[in-house]
Amino acid sequence: MTRICKNCEYENKDEYDYCAKCGNPLVEGLKPKQVLVYQQDPQLNKKAILLAYIVTIFLSWAGVVSALFFKNNSLATFAFFGFFMPFYLLQAPVRKLKMHAAIMLVISIVGVGLSFYLMLH
Repeated sequence: MTRICKNCEYENKDEYDYCAKCGNPLVEGLKPKQVLVYQQDPQLNKKAILLAYIVTIFLSWAGVVSALFFKNNSLATFAFFGFFMPFYLLQAPVRKLKMHAAIMLVISIVGVGLSFYLMLH
């Protein structure tokens, strides 16, 4: 035998005292329960975030390193690839990941700016 909820008309098992769909009491005299639902933030992969920082720094600062150590200014245009990772991560739905993306974006802006400054001077 099933119990039908008066609120949402969902068919519940006979042993249920509360509706499985809406939480309304199925037995007269029971008070509705207040249920709190906690959503846990997804776990971030720390190794992947570290790798994203390394890739961003390598790509953004390649022009600076080549201009200072190798006296080669042609790699400054290569530094624009450093923007790809931060802009990609800024679209993530997780707040902590967006924070890391903003930090990477600042690193990229500084690296690309210095690369082009060294390339033009």
